[in-house]
Amino acid sequence: MAAKFQLIPGGTVTTPLGFSAGAVHSGIKTRGDRVLDLGILYSEVSCTAAGVLTTNKVKAAPVLVCQERLAGRKARAVVVNSGCANACTSEQGLADAREMTSLVAKKLNIPVNEVFVASTGVIGVPLPMARVRSGIERIVISRDGGHQLARAILTTDANPKQIAVTTKVGNTKITVGGIAKGAGMIFPNLATLLCFLTTDARLDPRLAEWALRGAVDASFNMISVDNDTSTNDTVLLMASGLAGNAPIRDGTAEADIFKAALQEVCVYLAKRVVRGGEGATRLIEARIEGAASENDARAAARAVVSSSLVKSAVHGADPNWGRILAAVGRSGAEVDHSRVDLYLDEINVLKAGCPVQFDVEKARRVLKQEEVPIRVNLNLGAEMAVAWGCDLSADYVAINSAYAT
Repeated sequence: MAAKFQLIPGGTVTTPLGFSAGAVHSGIKTRGDRVLDLGILYSEVSCTAAGVLTTNKVKAAPVLVCQERLAGRKARAVVVNSGCANACTSEQGLADAREMTSLVAKKLNIPVNEVFVASTGVIGVPLPMARVRSGIERIVISRDGGHQLARAILTTDANPKQIAVTTKVGNTKITVGGIAKGAGMIFPNLATLLCFLTTDARLDPRLAEWALRGAVDASFNMISVDNDTSTNDTVLLMASGLAGNAPIRDGTAEADIFKAALQEVCVYLAKRVVRGGEGATRLIEARIEGAASENDARAAARAVVSSSLVKSAVHGADPNWGRILAAVGRSGAEVDHSRVDLYLDEINVLKAGCPVQFDVEKARRVLKQEEVPIRVNLNLGAEMAVAWGCDLSADYVAINSAYAT
C-alpha cells in the first residue's frame, strides 16, 4: 500500500520538531528595499546529517566547507546568504566561509564542526564580511522563521519555495519539511540550487544518505532550465529524531515510508524551481514510458526538457513534435523509431513511428497550458521516468544579460 502524506498548510523547513530559523537584510544585496539576504537554520539538538553537493569541478568555498563537515554526519545549524556566491574567491573565500560558521557557532553556543554554510549569487565577488558579521549578530531565530529563511535564499527566483508533509512510521507521526531556491543554471545535476530539508524522524545515518541521494535523483536531477550546472549546488538534510520513533534503518517498511515522504517534498520543490525558472511561463513534464532500462528512460526524459528547440516550441505554442522525437533520439537511450508513440497531453501525434492527423489548434491550446504534459512510449520495455523543464522566453536572455550588473 502506498504511503499516505498530509500536506501541512503553510508548512516550511521549521515545521518538523526541533527546528527554528531567522533572516535579516545584511546589505549583501544592495538592490531592493531591505530585501532579506542572510539567514540561519537551527536545530535544538544535534541532527543526523546528509548532503548532496555540486558535481561541478569548480566548487565554491561554502561547498568545500560542507564537504568537510559531512564526514561527521552531524549538524546543528546552517548559515546561508544570497547575493554573493563566494565562488572563485581563492583562500580568502574559504576563510570567509569558515568564519561564517564560527560566528554562528559562537552565537548559538554549538560546536563549529556542526555548522554548515551555503551561498548563492554572483561568482568571483568577495563577501562583504563586515556586513555579514553584523547581520549574523542581528538574526533572531524563531519557529516561524522558516518563511523568512525561504525568502532570504532567493536570487532571481520570483517566489519562495517551501513545503512540509506529515506521515506515520508505525504509530509515530513524523514530519518532513523543506525550502529551496533556484531559477537558473539548472541542469544536468541539481541547479543553482540551495535546498534545506528537515525531519523530526530518527534516522540511521546510512539511511539518511541513501534516502537523500534517491530523492535528489528523482527530483532535482530531473529538472532543466538552461543546461548549466552551478558551482554552489547544495542540498542538506537534517534529522532531529524528536518525533520519538525507533531509528529507521534501510530495508524496512518504515524506511520505504520515509523515502517516499522525502521524495514527495523534493519533487514538489523541484517542480516549483522549474515553474519559477528565469523567464519561464510554462512547466513542461516529459514522461517516458516503455523504455528498455531506467537509465534510458531518465536520459530520454531529461533530453526532452533540456532541448532549447522543444522549450522554444512550447513557449510559442508550436506543436512541432519532431523536436521532441529528435531529442529522444539523441538522448543515448535505446530507441526503435518504428515503435515510438508520442502524445501532447492526450493528443496522439505519432503512432508506431508514423505521424497521426491531429487538431493543430487543440494542440496549441495544450501548449498554452500552465503545465504542458508530453508523453513518449518507446514500447521497448517496462521502465519509465519523468523530468520537468520550462519554456524558453526572451525574458531569460534579458535576466541573464545583466545578472552581475
